[in-house]
Amino acid sequence: MEEKNLYKLFPQPVFKFKLNNYEEHNKDLLKYIYDLYNKDKIGVQRSNVNGWHSKSFIMSKKDTPPFKFFQETKRYVLEVFKKYGWKYDPNNVRLTEMWAIINKKNNLNTAHTHPNNYLSAAYYVKVSKNCGTIKFLNPNSISRERHPLIEKDTDLNKNTVEITPNEGDLLIFPAYLTHSVNRNMSEEDRVVISFNIDILKS
Repeated sequence: MEEKNLYKLFPQPVFKFKLNNYEEHNKDLLKYIYDLYNKDKIGVQRSNVNGWHSKSFIMSKKDTPPFKFFQETKRYVLEVFKKYGWKYDPNNVRLTEMWAIINKKNNLNTAHTHPNNYLSAAYYVKVSKNCGTIKFLNPNSISRERHPLIEKDTDLNKNTVEITPNEGDLLIFPAYLTHSVNRNMSEEDRVVISFNIDILKS
């Protein structure tokens, strides 16, 4: 009998978690984010198209919702390190930046990566139906540029994957993985927190 093997080489992981006590966190985070928005409605311009991108959160104050939220996420970051087989030294693993994005109707985010980090994350504070999926692109640009006609979708021929978010979802993925956010077609704000994780050299 002929022996057959299939090696799925170099997978691109996106880890999905449901945050513990996410309703309580989201209530506090929403107030914090909209307070920032009302004080600075210009924000900063990055991948956001008409949407609001906050300045980086100040994480030095331990009594703030973002600090408490990040403490909750550390267990999931540790789990991702274990899945990767990376050495986890809490003295070297650091949060480089955390910020919020508010996408109102017709707002979106263009394709981008988060350079000079190992991991990136997206956490969904407020979402509704048709508020915009997150789209991940195959990092192999040659595969995206030239491929045969697709007769049937399989894991081997996908060049884009879209994930529909739910409130309380935390996505953690490699920072080099190109991603975008589709247009918010709902009447409700789409509110997301993103952050990056780096590893300091020992």
